[in-house]
Amino acid sequence: MKRMSFPAVVLAILLIAAACTTAATPTPALAPTTGPTTTAAATPSPVASPTAVAVVPADQLIFPGELVVCSDLPYPPLEFFDAAGNPTGSDIEIATEIAKRLGLQIKVINSVFDTIILAVNSGKCDIIVSDQNMTPDRIKAVDMIPYFQAGQSFAVAHGNPAGLVTELDLCGKKVGAETGTTEIQYLEGTDAYKDSGGLKKKCTDAGKPAPNAVTYQKDDQAFLALAAKQVDAYFADLPVVAYYVNNQSTQFDVAPIPQLAPIKAGISVPQAKTGLRDAVKAALLSMMSDGTYLQILKKYAVDSGALQASDVVVNKP
Repeated sequence: MKRMSFPAVVLAILLIAAACTTAATPTPALAPTTGPTTTAAATPSPVASPTAVAVVPADQLIFPGELVVCSDLPYPPLEFFDAAGNPTGSDIEIATEIAKRLGLQIKVINSVFDTIILAVNSGKCDIIVSDQNMTPDRIKAVDMIPYFQAGQSFAVAHGNPAGLVTELDLCGKKVGAETGTTEIQYLEGTDAYKDSGGLKKKCTDAGKPAPNAVTYQKDDQAFLALAAKQVDAYFADLPVVAYYVNNQSTQFDVAPIPQLAPIKAGISVPQAKTGLRDAVKAALLSMMSDGTYLQILKKYAVDSGALQASDVVVNKP
């Protein structure tokens, strides 16, 4: 599989000893994970736009003059912590620019992905910007504004010791992924993959055991499980898999298993907040129009996932 090339990003170093091995396992460098409701201000703080592209009704914001954004960190290069512990990444910069164009200041809430929709619908944040793939169940719960797309891929230990070359090689194997993601849906045949049955059905149809989906509350925990040899493969969106592998190419490889087809990701807004939804959409379209959107994606080398203005159609039940 062709690897994506990412710019060097300074990450905090998290040293974790490998579990259940007789020799030390090389440990990946990861940004620190904080608690599920940690508040972090994006850096640098945006200056309110003197000419907002749209006005958000005051009663549709949690706090006046502020856009509170739920995002699940770390998931580099889309969202992660810089060396100073501040949130950054392409999603964070897109959210920051949206806030700026609406004349608002941004506040980022580090959230648990499996409960992130509950967080936005219960008033803990205004919107979600967290590489959240658009699936039938999610579209029933929130309005989603398409803004990005990515395929899904697998990382393995360097040299691919388990010999994972095709999807069926994953049958009966331990595959680590974050709880609530489309990766788990694919492994178990739910939500986006309910009709097809996902990999579980492919395996059982071939007379093989279903893959063992090993879930983790945070994505970096799933990746560390691969380093500790607790799983045979790590499963995430391709930009994230490629990011980790390219930064630690002596320890990990992108598995030769063909990537899953790209899925559009959306910015989620509570269904009752149509004014906020339309304002966020207007800000995103203005970013696409003047080139800022593509500039941000190129900065993090994820511009292959860029959408066109014609793709920005709100998905709702």
